[in-house]
Amino acid sequence: MTASESRPPELGGNLVRRLFVRLGILPFFLIAAIVLFSSIEPRFLSPGNFVNIARQSTYLLIVSLGQMIVLLTAGLDLSIGSTIALASVVTATVMGGMLVIDPTAVWLAIAAGSAAGIATGVLVGSVNAIGVAIFNVSPFMMTLGMLSIAFGLALTISGGSPVYGMPDVFGTTFAYDRVLGIPIPIYIGVAVFALVYLLLNWTRAGRYLYALGSNARAVHLSGIHGVSYLFLAYVLCGLLAGATGVLLTARVQSGEANMGQELVLQSIAACIIGGVSLFGGIGRVGNVLLGVIFITLLTNGMNMVRIDGYLQQVVLGAVLILAIIADQTRLRIAGHTLTR
Repeated sequence: MTASESRPPELGGNLVRRLFVRLGILPFFLIAAIVLFSSIEPRFLSPGNFVNIARQSTYLLIVSLGQMIVLLTAGLDLSIGSTIALASVVTATVMGGMLVIDPTAVWLAIAAGSAAGIATGVLVGSVNAIGVAIFNVSPFMMTLGMLSIAFGLALTISGGSPVYGMPDVFGTTFAYDRVLGIPIPIYIGVAVFALVYLLLNWTRAGRYLYALGSNARAVHLSGIHGVSYLFLAYVLCGLLAGATGVLLTARVQSGEANMGQELVLQSIAACIIGGVSLFGGIGRVGNVLLGVIFITLLTNGMNMVRIDGYLQQVVLGAVLILAIIADQTRLRIAGHTLTR
């Protein structure tokens, strides 16, 4: 075989390798999911299903952006699901209580309940931040402890039962109403995405968050107060989890103590599949969006082909493990390429 005959396969292999190093495993996962589910269920590619996927992606996107901010600092937030649940219960409790006091003050009750839910997320994020940034507690252990605390508080406040009593307009406005044919939650998700994109790519704080994950010691030696930015990361993650709790409460029209638990694994999977490194300092907001779309596509497709819910957790866990292995392989290939 001549050199000219062997070159095309080598070039093709190098192209796939470069795409893998630059984009990660995500494009391959997306193509495989679309081909698989569309071949089994023709409705998968229908416009109505795409709108449904976009709506479902909103909640995971918001919480995944918060998880991404923490991962960039080489941290992790396992308390996101319990934060969402606690924010949901607090939102419903405050909103219902306000309406009992004054049944006519509907929008005041909505504003107060939503503010209370978001403030709950900020409070949980602040406690995580104090433990991680000030007392140097491991992010894994700190957020694991907060997972239990927030979940216990949600159960205590709700009594283990759904909290009702919210106005119908809350759900219709923030979960089901449409503007120009597009559901309101999608607009909220786009706005949050734009704000996080601007923060991470166009502000000094964003650069410092990346730097903390890449080399925290270098940040300290540069005279940058890294503790403040590490604190900011966990507070923002809590804020976005609280906002997600408010939106999910509007969707189900009740405060639920078991809400959002599946979003912990899904948010981590969306980030890792989107190329965010578990070791910090690496990740793009746009790729996290694609990771969220993939996770939602995967869940939606499995529902459409009637895969059992318990088995879906197995599939999602397997995808996460494959994504982590692919991430490690990509980093090794990139490092080998740079040293050549």
